[in-house]
Amino acid sequence: MQPNEYAVLYLEINIFSLILIGIILHKTTGLSKMVAQRNFALSIISEMVFFISDTLTVLIANGLIPGNGVAIIAFKTIYFFSTATMCFFWFLYFEYLRETSIVKKKRRISFVSSVIWLMTLLLIGNLFGKYLFYIDETGVYHRGPYFILTYVLSYLYIIVACTRIIIDIVRKNSKIDRDYLILLALFPIAPGLAGIIQFIYPKLPVVCVAMSLTTLMLYLNWIDQLISVDPLTGLSNRKQLIHTFDQWKRNKGSTDRLFLLLVDANRFKYINDTYGHLEGDNALKVIAKALRLSCKSLSRRAIIARYGGDEFVILATMDSPQDIERLKTRTNNILARLVKEEELAFDLTVSIGTAGLAENDTLKDLISKADRAMYEDKKAN
Repeated sequence: MQPNEYAVLYLEINIFSLILIGIILHKTTGLSKMVAQRNFALSIISEMVFFISDTLTVLIANGLIPGNGVAIIAFKTIYFFSTATMCFFWFLYFEYLRETSIVKKKRRISFVSSVIWLMTLLLIGNLFGKYLFYIDETGVYHRGPYFILTYVLSYLYIIVACTRIIIDIVRKNSKIDRDYLILLALFPIAPGLAGIIQFIYPKLPVVCVAMSLTTLMLYLNWIDQLISVDPLTGLSNRKQLIHTFDQWKRNKGSTDRLFLLLVDANRFKYINDTYGHLEGDNALKVIAKALRLSCKSLSRRAIIARYGGDEFVILATMDSPQDIERLKTRTNNILARLVKEEELAFDLTVSIGTAGLAENDTLKDLISKADRAMYEDKKAN
């Protein structure tokens, strides 16, 4: 392939990738005020700068647009800096989604950003030291002896992000659904492999395509989360509960027993009226955390959903009614422990009703049975 033909192909591929992520950025604007999504938007902006600087470098190097070695070095510097910032914002996006300890303190975020500052210093120093990349006397671009640092420092964010997500999957530490965590852990693989390929074969324009498609997948999964997840508690919402129930009922084996727990916060109106709605929201988060922890030890599938207001549902496949009673007891015990640990200003308890699925029951039938049992439990408390 002639240099001009290669440059035109490179331009076409990168324009396609740039338009795709530009559309995603436009679509995400104003959809959510979550900090996680702000970092997602910042990663897209960094990605766009990455694409533009990469494309201009190739066009100048192949004589398609005017420029010299100084311009190539300038665009290469921007290219590698935007790579680092993009990976940094992706890292923060994954951390904010999971509400990890890193993003709860500014000091920790500042520490994590130190890699960006290191990359900045290296890129500025490279303008004089030529240890990362440089243009020789004949105007030819070369990689320096420490060029590998441009990849290692940027990809470090992705490696750490994936490792931390995998640890959450193994330990079941996150409030996010396990299947979604697995998807998050897999997302960086495509651009990572593409980066390695383009590192070995610099003329293969695969990174931009891989990154834009990965961004599209992140966007589509975010939209799916908006549709199926309760934003306050991070649990499934009613729509997702209905969808899951219909799926499970259709695919239920002859020996599977499906049970439902309906969980209702006691004296929740009193908490809201006395301590304010922010404390009321906090109470719902604590209950959600207790439900997640109580379901961690289940050996079979379960879905936890916020049904509405201060009502929650656990839909689980159990071997016997005794198992569901043990889950009910465990939920109450964990909630009592969390109330002490969180040092809440109010007492927080729940009433729980349980019901087993009969052959012709709809979800509404199952909830009605659990609702009657829940009110009996509420009277007993």
